Amino acid sequence: MMIGYARVSTSEQDTELQLRALRKAGVRKIFEEKRSGGRVAHRLQLLGMLDVLREGDQVVVYKLDRLARSLRDLLNIVDRIEGVGATFRSLTESFDTSTPAGHMAFHMLGAVAQFERSIIRERSMAGLEVAKSNGVRLGRLPALDGRQSARLGQQMATGKYSKTELAKMHGVSLSTVKRTLWRLGMDSISEKHAHGMLPPQ
Repeated sequence: MMIGYARVSTSEQDTELQLRALRKAGVRKIFEEKRSGGRVAHRLQLLGMLDVLREGDQVVVYKLDRLARSLRDLLNIVDRIEGVGATFRSLTESFDTSTPAGHMAFHMLGAVAQFERSIIRERSMAGLEVAKSNGVRLGRLPALDGRQSARLGQQMATGKYSKTELAKMHGVSLSTVKRTLWRLGMDSISEKHAHGMLPPQ
């Protein structure tokens, strides 16, 4: 059975053009998405369509971008379609995985996407190595600098403040206070016994 899927876009909040093309192609059962959602998990009509697919069915869309917003999503969705023994067809791009040529073309697209991801990852790692060799500090900057950390440690050592109070005073989270005290070697000190335990200057 041919099963159609139509989805509105941000610029076009009307699926009439898609519906006409699908019906002209012989599609009678159509799942119509009324919202232009990006994530697959938020597209209830798409999920409903995938749930009813059976072996021998064919999913038909007007354009590839109506099924997915990214190449990765497109490949994942088509994998799910083929996983139940169904096929996929796009009217505009003339993609049809029910034919040997269409099936091969689609998997070549997947191979190209994988190659592109590998190249991006390789370039990113090379860039990180260059940055490290140039002394660039990677990762997030600490919420408190050395001077502020020392001040927080001194306040903790007085025993007058709780960790929660220190977090509010310094405008940071409680976890930041705990990490700072850990770096100062004061993480095991309780508020009660902090007095007299000043961190080294």
